[in-house]
Amino acid sequence: MLSRISNLTFKKQLKHLAKISFQTRYASTATETNKADKRTIAITAVAAATVAGGIGYYVYANPVHANLADEGLHPPAYPWSHKPIWATFDHASIRRGYQVYKEVCSTCHSLERLAWRNFVGVSHTLDEAKAMAEEVEYTDGPDDTGEYFQRPGKLSDYLPRPYPNEEAARAANAGALPPDLSLMIKARHGGCDYVFSLLTGYVDPPAGVEIREGLHYNPYFPGGAIGMARVLYDGLVEYEDGTPATTSQMAKDVVTFLNWAAEPEHDERKKMGLKAITILSVMFILSIYLKRYKWTVLKSRKIV
Repeated sequence: MLSRISNLTFKKQLKHLAKISFQTRYASTATETNKADKRTIAITAVAAATVAGGIGYYVYANPVHANLADEGLHPPAYPWSHKPIWATFDHASIRRGYQVYKEVCSTCHSLERLAWRNFVGVSHTLDEAKAMAEEVEYTDGPDDTGEYFQRPGKLSDYLPRPYPNEEAARAANAGALPPDLSLMIKARHGGCDYVFSLLTGYVDPPAGVEIREGLHYNPYFPGGAIGMARVLYDGLVEYEDGTPATTSQMAKDVVTFLNWAAEPEHDERKKMGLKAITILSVMFILSIYLKRYKWTVLKSRKIV
């Protein structure tokens, strides 16, 4: 009898201990679950704040991206002859492009970073470059009496500006400042494609688009309204080599000239790059041969 009572008591104690253990385990599991939930919520909040901050910064830093018309029509890609890594500039096109710049563009736009000596050996001979420089009068001095004087240009002189200062340029163009074209190809997204499309892309504004007086519609220009009117028309210039002076031909030549003006080291850089690749390739092959020749004895020996 006593043994039965003791067994029942022992079983009750075991059930009580098991109940207490289950409750403790459940409470700890619940605590760990709550901690994991809180951790997940915190990580989610941080990620959401990061994404929201990134979106806000993008909208703040790029407000014009909200409307495609504000960016302008994306220009198509043209097969420029100097685009491949092994190709150089078309120097005849550079010469024709300078003629277009001189007769059409130089009345408003400057080329402040280009000197007459840069033409020698590229598009003109030495005598031709000297003759072009001497056609321009430059202010120099002071002389022995302290006076400034006019002299013919030299090869070391830079191309003259169309206006003496920025104020005069704005006054002659209804408040708009014609940009310098020295680095225009490098300064504009799209480079040659953009400038060519801009020069040949003048069309009538579509229905519903109003252009203020004094502005002109060009879909490739950001906003669509540009102060520069169309300047290239068929037969506007007469090329020395007899090339037909169509609008697209003149635009292509002047863009090639401006690309050279922005990067006069283009041809030399590509030539130097091809030479470096050739020499390094030969040296690499020789190094592999030398390595195999020097180590062949050690790799083929038999250790006894």
